Amino acid sequence: MIRAGEVQTFAGPVEARALGMTLMHEHLFVGHPELDLNFPHPEWDETQAISRAVEGLERLWELGIRTVVDLTVLGLGRDVRRVARVARQTRMQLVAATGYYTADVLPAYFHSHGPGLLVDGPDPLVRFFLDDIRCGVAGSGVRAALIKVVTDRPGFTPDVARVMTAAAQAHQETGVPITTHTHAASRNGREQLAFFRKHSVDPQSLIIGHCGDSEDLDYLRELMDAGVTIGMDRFGMEHVLPDEARVGTVLALLRLGYADRMLLSHDAAFFSRVTPPSWRALNAPHWHMENIPRRIVPMLLEGGASPGDLDLMLIDNPARLLPPRTP
Repeated sequence: MIRAGEVQTFAGPVEARALGMTLMHEHLFVGHPELDLNFPHPEWDETQAISRAVEGLERLWELGIRTVVDLTVLGLGRDVRRVARVARQTRMQLVAATGYYTADVLPAYFHSHGPGLLVDGPDPLVRFFLDDIRCGVAGSGVRAALIKVVTDRPGFTPDVARVMTAAAQAHQETGVPITTHTHAASRNGREQLAFFRKHSVDPQSLIIGHCGDSEDLDYLRELMDAGVTIGMDRFGMEHVLPDEARVGTVLALLRLGYADRMLLSHDAAFFSRVTPPSWRALNAPHWHMENIPRRIVPMLLEGGASPGDLDLMLIDNPARLLPPRTP
Protein backbone atom coordinates (compact mmCIF):
# COMPACT_ATOMS: atom_id res chain seq x y z
CA MET A 1 0.00 0.00 0.00
CA ILE A 2 1.27 3.46 -0.96
CA ARG A 3 -0.14 6.05 1.43
CA ALA A 4 -1.18 9.49 0.25
CA GLY A 5 1.43 12.12 1.01
CA GLU A 6 4.25 9.63 1.51
CA VAL A 7 7.36 9.19 -0.63
CA GLN A 8 9.35 5.97 -0.81
CA THR A 9 13.07 6.28 0.04
CA PHE A 10 15.87 3.78 0.55
CA ALA A 11 15.08 3.92 4.28
CA GLY A 12 11.34 3.50 3.79
CA PRO A 13 8.42 5.92 3.38
CA VAL A 14 8.67 9.51 4.56
CA GLU A 15 6.16 12.34 4.58
CA ALA A 16 6.59 14.67 1.62
CA ARG A 17 7.12 17.62 3.94
CA ALA A 18 10.16 15.80 5.39
CA LEU A 19 12.00 15.69 2.05
CA GLY A 20 13.50 19.14 2.55
CA MET A 21 15.76 20.62 -0.09
CA THR A 22 15.78 18.07 -2.93
CA LEU A 23 17.87 17.42 -6.04
CA MET A 24 15.37 15.72 -8.36
CA HIS A 25 17.61 14.43 -11.18
CA GLU A 26 20.91 12.86 -10.15
CA HIS A 27 22.81 9.56 -10.36
CA LEU A 28 25.10 7.88 -7.87
CA PHE A 29 26.77 5.34 -10.19
CA VAL A 30 26.26 4.87 -13.93
CA GLY A 31 27.71 1.75 -15.51
CA HIS A 32 27.24 -0.91 -18.15
CA PRO A 33 26.96 -4.42 -16.66
CA GLU A 34 28.43 -6.38 -19.59
CA LEU A 35 31.29 -3.96 -20.12
CA ASP A 36 31.88 -3.72 -16.38
CA LEU A 37 32.08 -7.51 -16.15
CA ASN A 38 34.27 -8.12 -19.19
CA PHE A 39 36.24 -4.88 -19.49
CA PRO A 40 36.36 -3.20 -16.07
CA HIS A 41 36.96 0.53 -16.22
CA PRO A 42 40.42 1.46 -14.89
CA GLU A 43 38.98 4.25 -12.73
CA TRP A 44 36.35 2.06 -11.04
CA ASP A 45 36.91 0.70 -7.57
CA GLU A 46 33.66 -0.17 -5.81
CA THR A 47 34.88 0.35 -2.26
CA GLN A 48 36.41 3.71 -3.11
CA ALA A 49 33.36 4.74 -5.15
CA ILE A 50 31.02 4.01 -2.24
CA SER A 51 33.25 5.97 0.12
CA ARG A 52 33.36 8.93 -2.28
CA ALA A 53 29.57 8.86 -2.60
CA VAL A 54 29.07 8.79 1.17
CA GLU A 55 31.53 11.63 1.68
CA GLY A 56 29.94 13.64 -1.13
CA LEU A 57 26.42 13.18 0.22
CA GLU A 58 27.53 14.18 3.70
CA ARG A 59 29.03 17.38 2.28
CA LEU A 60 25.73 18.00 0.52
CA TRP A 61 23.90 17.52 3.83
CA GLU A 62 26.09 20.17 5.44
CA LEU A 63 25.15 22.48 2.53
CA GLY A 64 21.46 22.01 3.32
CA ILE A 65 20.40 19.34 0.80
CA ARG A 66 18.24 16.65 2.43
CA THR A 67 17.09 14.38 -0.45
CA VAL A 68 18.70 13.14 -3.67
CA VAL A 69 16.65 11.36 -6.35
CA ASP A 70 18.74 8.70 -8.11
CA LEU A 71 17.37 8.26 -11.64
CA THR A 72 19.71 5.39 -12.52
CA VAL A 73 17.29 2.90 -14.04
CA LEU A 74 17.58 -0.22 -16.19
CA GLY A 75 19.89 0.54 -19.11
CA LEU A 76 22.24 2.63 -16.97
CA GLY A 77 23.73 -0.13 -14.83
CA ARG A 78 21.36 0.21 -11.89
CA ASP A 79 22.53 -1.71 -8.81
CA VAL A 80 20.17 -0.88 -5.97
CA ARG A 81 22.11 -2.93 -3.44
CA ARG A 82 25.23 -0.89 -4.11
CA VAL A 83 23.29 2.33 -3.59
CA ALA A 84 21.73 0.84 -0.46
CA ARG A 85 25.24 0.43 0.98
CA VAL A 86 25.67 4.17 0.49
CA ALA A 87 22.24 4.96 1.95
CA ARG A 88 23.04 3.09 5.17
CA GLN A 89 26.13 5.27 5.74
CA THR A 90 24.71 8.74 5.12
CA ARG A 91 22.13 11.06 6.61
CA MET A 92 20.93 11.91 3.09
CA GLN A 93 17.53 10.58 2.03
CA LEU A 94 17.91 8.73 -1.28
CA VAL A 95 15.03 8.00 -3.65
CA ALA A 96 15.02 5.21 -6.24
CA ALA A 97 13.36 5.13 -9.67
CA THR A 98 12.11 2.52 -12.10
CA GLY A 99 11.96 2.75 -15.88
CA TYR A 100 14.15 1.83 -18.84
CA TYR A 101 16.80 4.04 -20.40
CA THR A 102 17.02 3.60 -24.15
CA ALA A 103 17.05 6.23 -26.87
CA ASP A 104 16.36 3.73 -29.65
CA VAL A 105 16.14 -0.06 -29.13
CA LEU A 106 15.55 -2.45 -26.25
CA PRO A 107 17.62 -5.62 -25.67
CA ALA A 108 16.70 -8.76 -27.62
CA TYR A 109 14.80 -10.22 -24.66
CA PHE A 110 12.04 -7.67 -25.15
CA HIS A 111 11.75 -8.53 -28.86
CA SER A 112 10.74 -12.09 -27.98
CA HIS A 113 8.70 -11.48 -24.80
CA GLY A 114 5.41 -9.62 -24.85
CA PRO A 115 1.98 -9.48 -26.48
CA GLY A 116 1.97 -11.34 -29.79
CA LEU A 117 5.68 -12.12 -29.66
CA LEU A 118 7.49 -15.48 -29.60
CA VAL A 119 6.99 -15.84 -25.85
CA ASP A 120 3.47 -14.43 -25.78
CA GLY A 121 2.15 -12.73 -22.68
CA PRO A 122 1.84 -9.37 -20.93
CA ASP A 123 4.56 -6.82 -21.57
CA PRO A 124 7.36 -7.59 -19.07
CA LEU A 125 8.20 -3.89 -18.89
CA VAL A 126 4.90 -3.21 -17.15
CA ARG A 127 5.51 -6.03 -14.66
CA PHE A 128 9.06 -4.81 -13.98
CA PHE A 129 7.90 -1.26 -13.34
CA LEU A 130 5.00 -2.32 -11.12
CA ASP A 131 7.15 -4.74 -9.12
CA ASP A 132 9.75 -2.02 -8.52
CA ILE A 133 7.05 0.36 -7.28
CA ARG A 134 4.92 -2.06 -5.24
CA CYS A 135 7.40 -4.63 -3.94
CA GLY A 136 10.91 -3.24 -4.26
CA VAL A 137 13.74 -3.19 -6.77
CA ALA A 138 15.46 -6.54 -7.37
CA GLY A 139 14.10 -8.06 -4.17
CA SER A 140 15.78 -5.39 -2.05
CA GLY A 141 12.62 -3.98 -0.51
CA VAL A 142 13.65 -0.51 -1.78
CA ARG A 143 10.57 0.73 -3.61
CA ALA A 144 10.75 3.05 -6.58
CA ALA A 145 9.04 6.42 -6.16
CA LEU A 146 8.90 7.51 -9.81
CA ILE A 147 9.30 6.28 -13.40
CA LYS A 148 12.08 7.45 -15.75
CA VAL A 149 11.73 7.37 -19.56
CA VAL A 150 13.75 8.70 -22.50
CA THR A 151 13.36 10.28 -25.88
CA ASP A 152 16.45 11.67 -27.54
CA ARG A 153 17.62 12.57 -31.04
CA PRO A 154 16.15 9.36 -32.63
CA GLY A 155 12.68 10.34 -31.41
CA PHE A 156 9.79 7.93 -30.88
CA THR A 157 11.22 4.67 -32.15
CA PRO A 158 8.94 1.62 -31.69
CA ASP A 159 10.89 0.48 -28.63
CA VAL A 160 10.92 3.96 -27.07
CA ALA A 161 7.15 4.17 -27.58
CA ARG A 162 6.82 0.77 -25.93
CA VAL A 163 8.71 1.95 -22.84
CA MET A 164 6.62 5.11 -22.71
CA THR A 165 3.40 3.09 -22.98
CA ALA A 166 4.50 0.79 -20.15
CA ALA A 167 5.37 3.84 -18.04
CA ALA A 168 1.93 5.34 -18.64
CA GLN A 169 0.26 2.07 -17.62
CA ALA A 170 2.36 1.77 -14.46
CA HIS A 171 1.57 5.38 -13.61
CA GLN A 172 -2.15 4.78 -14.07
CA GLU A 173 -2.04 1.80 -11.71
CA THR A 174 0.13 3.37 -9.00
CA GLY A 175 -0.10 7.16 -9.33
CA VAL A 176 3.68 7.67 -9.13
CA PRO A 177 5.04 10.54 -11.23
CA ILE A 178 6.88 10.19 -14.54
CA THR A 179 10.15 12.03 -15.23
CA THR A 180 11.81 12.21 -18.63
CA HIS A 181 15.04 12.67 -20.51
CA THR A 182 14.64 14.91 -23.55
CA HIS A 183 16.74 16.18 -26.42
CA ALA A 184 16.16 19.89 -25.86
CA ALA A 185 17.46 20.90 -29.31
CA SER A 186 14.63 18.86 -30.87
CA ARG A 187 12.11 20.36 -28.42
CA ASN A 188 10.74 16.84 -28.08
CA GLY A 189 9.21 17.58 -24.71
CA ARG A 190 6.21 18.55 -26.83
CA GLU A 191 5.97 15.03 -28.24
CA GLN A 192 6.36 13.53 -24.78
CA LEU A 193 3.55 15.69 -23.43
CA ALA A 194 1.27 14.82 -26.34
CA PHE A 195 2.02 11.10 -25.95
CA PHE A 196 1.31 11.02 -22.23
CA ARG A 197 -1.84 13.10 -22.59
CA LYS A 198 -3.06 10.55 -25.15
CA HIS A 199 -2.35 7.84 -22.56
CA SER A 200 -4.32 9.63 -19.82
CA VAL A 201 -1.36 10.89 -17.80
CA ASP A 202 -2.17 14.14 -15.99
CA PRO A 203 0.48 16.73 -16.96
CA GLN A 204 0.71 17.64 -13.26
CA SER A 205 2.31 14.21 -12.70
CA LEU A 206 4.87 14.78 -15.46
CA ILE A 207 8.39 16.22 -15.24
CA ILE A 208 9.93 17.08 -18.60
CA GLY A 209 13.66 16.81 -18.02
CA HIS A 210 16.76 18.54 -19.39
CA CYS A 211 14.82 21.69 -20.26
CA GLY A 212 17.73 23.69 -18.90
CA ASP A 213 19.64 22.76 -22.07
CA SER A 214 17.28 25.12 -23.93
CA GLU A 215 17.14 28.92 -23.94
CA ASP A 216 13.88 28.94 -25.93
CA LEU A 217 11.50 30.62 -23.50
CA ASP A 218 8.48 30.13 -25.74
CA TYR A 219 9.07 26.36 -25.81
CA LEU A 220 9.60 26.14 -22.06
CA ARG A 221 6.56 28.29 -21.30
CA GLU A 222 4.44 26.16 -23.62
CA LEU A 223 5.29 23.08 -21.56
CA MET A 224 4.66 24.75 -18.21
CA ASP A 225 1.46 26.40 -19.37
CA ALA A 226 0.20 22.90 -20.21
CA GLY A 227 0.67 21.91 -16.56
CA VAL A 228 3.98 20.04 -16.56
CA THR A 229 6.99 20.83 -14.38
CA ILE A 230 10.30 21.27 -16.20
CA GLY A 231 13.71 20.09 -15.07
CA MET A 232 16.40 22.76 -15.14
CA ASP A 233 18.55 19.86 -14.19
CA ARG A 234 21.96 19.93 -15.87
CA PHE A 235 23.81 22.63 -13.99
CA GLY A 236 27.53 22.00 -14.39
CA MET A 237 27.19 20.43 -17.85
CA GLU A 238 29.00 23.40 -19.33
CA HIS A 239 30.24 21.34 -22.26
CA VAL A 240 26.58 21.52 -23.37
CA LEU A 241 25.61 25.01 -22.15
CA PRO A 242 27.41 27.37 -19.74
CA ASP A 243 25.95 27.76 -16.28
CA GLU A 244 25.62 31.51 -16.83
CA ALA A 245 23.20 30.83 -19.68
CA ARG A 246 21.28 28.26 -17.65
CA VAL A 247 20.95 30.73 -14.76
CA GLY A 248 19.80 33.42 -17.18
CA THR A 249 16.99 31.22 -18.46
CA VAL A 250 15.81 30.37 -14.94
CA LEU A 251 15.87 34.05 -13.95
CA ALA A 252 13.88 35.02 -17.05
CA LEU A 253 11.23 32.41 -16.23
CA LEU A 254 11.14 33.48 -12.58
CA ARG A 255 10.39 37.03 -13.68
CA LEU A 256 7.47 35.61 -15.70
CA GLY A 257 6.09 33.84 -12.63
CA TYR A 258 7.07 30.19 -13.22
CA ALA A 259 8.82 29.39 -9.92
CA ASP A 260 6.16 26.80 -9.13
CA ARG A 261 6.90 24.86 -12.36
CA MET A 262 10.70 24.40 -12.25
CA LEU A 263 13.11 22.00 -10.58
CA LEU A 264 16.86 22.49 -10.14
CA SER A 265 19.38 19.66 -10.36
CA HIS A 266 22.59 18.53 -12.10
CA ASP A 267 22.21 15.09 -13.75
CA ALA A 268 25.58 14.46 -12.08
CA ALA A 269 27.12 11.22 -10.77
CA PHE A 270 29.81 10.16 -8.35
CA PHE A 271 30.99 7.75 -11.06
CA SER A 272 29.83 7.37 -14.65
CA ARG A 273 31.35 5.02 -17.18
CA VAL A 274 30.03 7.33 -19.93
CA THR A 275 31.98 10.35 -18.66
CA PRO A 276 34.48 9.05 -16.07
CA PRO A 277 35.95 11.18 -13.27
CA SER A 278 39.17 12.05 -15.11
CA TRP A 279 37.20 13.39 -18.08
CA ARG A 280 34.84 15.38 -15.87
CA ALA A 281 37.68 16.92 -13.89
CA LEU A 282 39.21 18.25 -17.11
CA ASN A 283 36.13 19.11 -19.18
CA ALA A 284 33.31 19.80 -16.71
CA PRO A 285 34.83 20.72 -13.33
CA HIS A 286 31.55 22.14 -11.95
CA TRP A 287 29.49 19.08 -12.89
CA HIS A 288 28.86 17.72 -9.40
CA MET A 289 26.05 17.82 -6.86
CA GLU A 290 27.54 20.65 -4.82
CA ASN A 291 27.33 23.07 -7.74
CA ILE A 292 23.79 24.30 -7.01
CA PRO A 293 24.24 25.10 -3.30
CA ARG A 294 27.77 26.47 -3.76
CA ARG A 295 27.58 28.38 -7.08
CA ILE A 296 24.12 28.43 -8.65
CA VAL A 297 22.06 29.58 -5.66
CA PRO A 298 24.31 32.65 -5.10
CA MET A 299 24.15 33.43 -8.85
CA LEU A 300 20.35 33.21 -8.81
CA LEU A 301 20.04 35.41 -5.73
CA GLU A 302 22.41 37.97 -7.20
CA GLY A 303 20.33 37.95 -10.39
CA GLY A 304 17.11 38.77 -8.56
CA ALA A 305 15.65 35.43 -7.47
CA SER A 306 14.06 35.52 -4.04
CA PRO A 307 14.55 33.01 -1.23
CA GLY A 308 10.91 32.07 -1.79
CA ASP A 309 11.65 31.26 -5.44
CA LEU A 310 14.45 28.94 -4.37
CA ASP A 311 12.24 27.26 -1.77
CA LEU A 312 9.64 26.58 -4.45
CA MET A 313 12.11 25.05 -6.90
CA LEU A 314 14.12 23.03 -4.38
CA ILE A 315 11.62 22.18 -1.61
CA ASP A 316 7.96 22.79 -2.44
CA ASN A 317 7.90 21.51 -6.03
CA PRO A 318 9.60 18.18 -5.20
CA ALA A 319 7.25 17.72 -2.23
CA ARG A 320 4.28 18.34 -4.53
CA LEU A 321 5.45 16.01 -7.29
CA LEU A 322 6.90 12.96 -5.56
CA PRO A 323 3.92 11.67 -3.55
CA PRO A 324 1.82 9.34 -5.73
CA ARG A 325 -1.55 10.61 -6.85
CA THR A 326 -4.67 8.52 -6.40
CA PRO A 327 -4.78 6.21 -9.46
